[in-house]
Formats: sequence, C-alpha cells, structure tokens
Amino acid sequence: MDAKQMAELFPPLGLGTAPLGGLFSPVSDDQAHAVIDAAWERGIRFFDTAPLYGHGDSERRLGAVLRGRPRDSFVVATKVGRLLRRPAAPAPEDPYYKDTPPERPVFDFTHDGVMRSFEESLARLGLERIDILHVHDPDAHEAEAAGGALRALARLREQGAIRAVGAGMNQWQMLARFAEAGGFDCFLLAGRYTLLDQSALPVLLPLCAGRGIRIVAGGVYNSGLLADPRPGAKFNYDDAPPELLARARRLAAACRNHGVELRAAAVQFPRFHPAIATVLAGPRSVAELDDTLAMSRVPIPVALWEELRAEGLLPDGAPTPGRGAAA
Repeated sequence: MDAKQMAELFPPLGLGTAPLGGLFSPVSDDQAHAVIDAAWERGIRFFDTAPLYGHGDSERRLGAVLRGRPRDSFVVATKVGRLLRRPAAPAPEDPYYKDTPPERPVFDFTHDGVMRSFEESLARLGLERIDILHVHDPDAHEAEAAGGALRALARLREQGAIRAVGAGMNQWQMLARFAEAGGFDCFLLAGRYTLLDQSALPVLLPLCAGRGIRIVAGGVYNSGLLADPRPGAKFNYDDAPPELLARARRLAAACRNHGVELRAAAVQFPRFHPAIATVLAGPRSVAELDDTLAMSRVPIPVALWEELRAEGLLPDGAPTPGRGAAA
C-alpha cells in the first residue's frame, strides 16, 4: 500500500463505537443508529468496532447503518482474539457492557480462532470486507498472538480480505515489541497518549514513526476523566484514583486560565504527534458527538501548552504547536 492509500485509510478523525455497545450504561439500537448516522452526515468515514463491544451489538449496529452506503466510501476496523460464545449456564452481567446479548467473549488467539472471528464479524456487520483487523488486547497471550493470530492476519492481507494488520491495546510495551518484530501496518493505542498519560511517548511513538506504523489514538478522554474530572469519573474503565483526579483538575484549571475547555485540549493534543494518524471520538449520543467535533475545532493558544509544560503537566518532548507538532 502506497503513502496515498495509507493516508486515505487513516483520516484525522474516526468514530469509536465501544460506547454504542453499552459501555458503562445501556444504549438502544435506535440511539446507536442515530449516532452513526449523524457521524456520517458530519463527514466521518472511519469506524472502529470489535466483537467485545456490547458482545456483538456494536458490530451489528454499525453494520445496520453502513450497509446502505457505498462500500468504497468508508473504512471499518474491527478486532480478533475474542470469540462470542453462549455459556452453558446464564452468566452474570458484564462489569462493563450493559444490556448485552447472552453470548460472552472467550479468548482465542490461535490461527483458526482468528479466522473464525473474522468470518463471524463479517456476518454481524453484514459487509463483504473489513479494512483493518486488529489483534485485540493480547496482554496475557503474547506468544499466541505473535504466532497464530499474526499468521492469520498476514494471510488475510495477502488474500486481499483485509487491507491492514494491526493490534489494539491499552498498553504500549507489547505494541513496541510487535513493532520491533514487524508485520504490522498500524496500532490502536488506547489511553496511553493523552493529555493525562503520555507513557507511550519515549519509546513507542518514535519507533512507529520511524517504521511507518500508523497509530490510531483511542481513549483520548481516558474513559471520561478528561471530559469531566469529577469524583466518580472513570479512568482506564474504572473509578479514577485520587491522584489522577487531582492531576486532571489541574489540567482543567490551566485550560480555564486560557478560556479553553479541557475537552478541547484533550481531543486535539494527540494529533500533534507525527505518529498519530487518527483520533477516535467515542460518543454515546448525537449531542456528545457534536460536542467532540466542536472541541476538535476550538482555537487553542500556544500559551496554554507552554503553561502545561511549565506546571509539569506536559513533558518537553510532547509535540504541540510551536514545539514540533505535526502539520
């Protein structure tokens, strides 16, 4: 794939659909369809999903809307590593995804498991192809993912069944090892390069920039803490610890000093790094979608970024306007 094709595959902004699978609270089919329709109307053409999100609901809801659109006009990314299977006995409610179907995710990073996952995702989406396929959260399954899963994804890419091979994780260390090993076109990095957490900055981001691996930045609000830093806000899908809540409030105070909403700084910050190709918005309503789009366009004074550095809230090496930011 040449540089032009890669650029077309990774537009600046995409729609992440974990919330549309009922992350933290239930979402109806109609509500999810309305968000996807609104994203389309506002020009979004990159859609990220996974079998895990709503235990299949996210993929089904996304496909129900996109099936009526010209297939060459949008990009769909989904994931492998979890098969959805109905347990022998009724399972308790999932701790994260609410009001889901009875199937539960079962880890499977084998070659054959990945091929089954791919076919089942196609069926739920109702599409004839998937553009980007990520190995999803292989935290405790690194050897299996690097062997069986990657072999399956490489085979699908060679066959033209997918256009790009990726891995999606909430950590950067294994992604760095994957980058060193080779074979990947892109990574979905969730929550590890944000206004609050730049842990991927020293190693992973320059490594990917040097190897031409595109990074999709997910979780730019860190599960909600950077959208509204209040007690009970989520970080990494669980209640934010007090020290991170305090840091998020310091970030919010600095933003207020410059007449900027914290959400605007949070959604814009990752895009300044040249390794970041796409930032995902993850709304659960049309109002949240419109808010994120508005925040992505808010002018932010350079002085805000400089204050964040001076207060020790941003490292010197993080690109921002006037400091090595991507054009």
